[in-house]
Order: sequence, then structure tokens, then C-alpha cells
Amino acid sequence: MTVHAQYAAKRVTAAEAIRNVHNGDTIVVPTAVAEPPALLNALSEHRRDFRDVKVSQILAVRKFGYLDPTTAENVRHVAYFFSGATRPGFKEGVGDFYPSYFSEMPQLIDRGLMPAEVVFTQVSPMDEHGYFSLGLAPDYTMAAIRKARAVVVEVNPNVPFAFGNCHIHISQVTALVENDEPVLEVGLPTIGPVQEAIGKYVADMIEDGSTLQIGYGGIPDAVVMQLTHKHDLGIHTEMVGDGILTLLEAGAVTNRRKNFMPGKMVATFALGSKKLYKFLHRNPMVEMHPVDFTNDPYIAGQNDNLMCINATLEIDFLGQCGSESLGPLPYSGTGGQSDFVRSANRSKGGKAFIVLPSTAKDNTISRIVPTLTPGTHVSTSKNDINYVVTEYGVAQLRGKSAKQRTQALIGIAHPDFRGQLTEAAKKMNLL
Repeated sequence: MTVHAQYAAKRVTAAEAIRNVHNGDTIVVPTAVAEPPALLNALSEHRRDFRDVKVSQILAVRKFGYLDPTTAENVRHVAYFFSGATRPGFKEGVGDFYPSYFSEMPQLIDRGLMPAEVVFTQVSPMDEHGYFSLGLAPDYTMAAIRKARAVVVEVNPNVPFAFGNCHIHISQVTALVENDEPVLEVGLPTIGPVQEAIGKYVADMIEDGSTLQIGYGGIPDAVVMQLTHKHDLGIHTEMVGDGILTLLEAGAVTNRRKNFMPGKMVATFALGSKKLYKFLHRNPMVEMHPVDFTNDPYIAGQNDNLMCINATLEIDFLGQCGSESLGPLPYSGTGGQSDFVRSANRSKGGKAFIVLPSTAKDNTISRIVPTLTPGTHVSTSKNDINYVVTEYGVAQLRGKSAKQRTQALIGIAHPDFRGQLTEAAKKMNLL
């Protein structure tokens, strides 16, 4: 049977496609805008037909009907990483989450430690050889495809056919649906004076020829906006967004001085504009790979001068970062922060930056604290921390004693809190 005949035989409606889900199954969905709306809307519409079905995903971007807490016994969300759409479910007691390093999720799926009975994913149109591209997010989804009983794809002409280890053949597909609605666009975060000040401190420490990993958020994007005058930057990151596209258009990114995969930009998921998605389409400069390649500290650390920029919510005197919860209440997830901090620490000339405003809630709370709020999930450990940056400066903690770390962090705290932080440090025998 030709690949086109296989395609025609497997084409069904979304309502028919979701019948490949059985009670008790876990459906794996890729990161963010790679989620398939037609399939998830159909699942939502028919959710009461199922029992104990779980949907697992990093960073859901739409609030689908299946997130209804009144039908959680039918279909519920079990997050790899919470978002605004999925956070309420945990607060309501009907959601759950898997703690994990992003880089290790494919291995956990391969070993059967994270369930993956069904895959729902968006893909590009099929090429003449029968291949689709998961050009928006191969992440952990490629591993789930290997493991799943049923692979259901949503073919969308607006999904880029990217290069890299992100392809699936029609013979691997159980069922397919077609949808031509635009891929969801996610704009750049707001950048204010605090973010701009932090961004300048970081940008000044990034040299020409460096390779960048840039997380999502106002501060990482503020860094990007101040790198447009740099030369021969490279990209090895988990997320490719419009900020990186800005650097390319400015001529700052060439990838030519990368010593690992020179000439290539590497990422595991895309999050941005229609312009970005078009840029990824059949672009030989870009390769999209599974996250156990992009985020593996051994692999990413082979890039010399790897500069990793990630944000946190709270940091204590020892340098422990609480980046994913508000006390015990999950806010996001572990993601790739620890992966890339460790990658930069392995890299020859590498630097890992943890960035945060010095305060929260209109300057009423210090984000630099003696000890983390009880129950806080530690994302980056005291042993991995390197540079910490606020709008008041830079503290380099790696190789420093507890007392030296405390002094350095108080020095970049908001001036209104330095006195009470100093008193707390004295009571803890840290000053």
C-alpha cells in the first residue's frame, strides 16, 4: 500500500479518532502550541463517555473543556508542568503532577515509569516519503510515540516541517485528523525597567561567540533585546521563541562559532508567532530534537561558553532556588532549569544565570530570603547555583562559602530589606 493510500485509510473525524482511547489510559500531549485542538476539543465534548483517562502535558496553553473539575473522574489533567490553564485543577484537588527533570522524561517514558498509552499531537503535512514532522515540539513526545498503543495525529498545514530527530512515518500512525486552524501565537512578555536592568547586567557578561540557552519570561527576553549588537552567537536551547528570531534578524546569531553542531540552532519546542513558525519550516539552520538530546547536561555542555538564562521566584541564603511553587502549591514545574544550570557548569567558559526581581507584590516581599517558604519545591540546588542577578547587581555563588553567599545575596537584595536580612543572617550565624 502506498503512503498516500495509508494516509487515506487512516483519515477519520476527531470524534472517531478519540475512540482509540480506552478507560484508564494516559494520553501524552506535546508542549504548549503543539497540542492538537481538534482532538482535545473532541475529547472534551465526549469526556463523559470515558472513565479515569489522564492527559499529561507540559504547559497547556488552552483551557479545554476536559479541564472541568466536575468531570475529573472521567478525564483529568496530570501535568508535567503547570500553566494558567491547568493550575486551578490542582487547587481544586482534581489535578496531579509528575516531578521530573525535563531532560529525563523520555527515559522515564521508555522505561514505563511514566505512562503513555496514547499520543495526541499536531504534525505537519506528510511529505512524499510518508513522513510528518513534529516541528513544534518533539520534546518527550517522540519517546511516547515509541511506547504508545495508539498514535493519533492532527495534520495541520500551519505546522512547520522542521529538520532534526522529529519525524514520524505514516506506518506509525493509528489514526489521523485534519485541521487547518492557525497555530496559537504567544506574544513576548512585558519588559519593564526592572527586567531591563537585570537584562543589562546579564548581557554585559555575555561575550561574542557564546552559545545561548534562554528560558521563557520577561527577564530572559530583556537579556535578548540587549544582545542585538553581539557577534557570532549560537543557540542550543529548549525553547525557540521570537526573541531568538530578533537576534537572528539583527545578525547577532550565526551559529558559526559553536564547537558542538556548528552552523545549527538546536531546540526542543517552539513558542511564539506565526512568523517564527514559518521561519522553522524546512530551514536547514534549525534542528528540532527530543528533550533528552537538547537538555542533557553532558550533550549541551559540549558547547563552549554556554550561557544559560533562567528565572526563579525565590532564593535563600544558600542559593537554593524555588522556581516552580508558591510554598507547597505548584505554580509551574521543574522544566529544564536544572538541566541547563548543570549544562553551563560543565561547559568550558559556561555561565548559568538565575534571574529574579528583588521583590514581589509591589515591593512588599523580598524574593531573597533567609530560608525558602516552607513547602517550597527546590528547583536548582545550592550545589548547582552559579550567578544570581537582580536589578541591584550580580552575585556569583559557585565555590563560595555559606557566609560569602549570604553576604553576596544581601548585597543584591532590595535596599529596603537588607537590614532585616542582615539581622536574620546574624541569628543564623551566617554573618
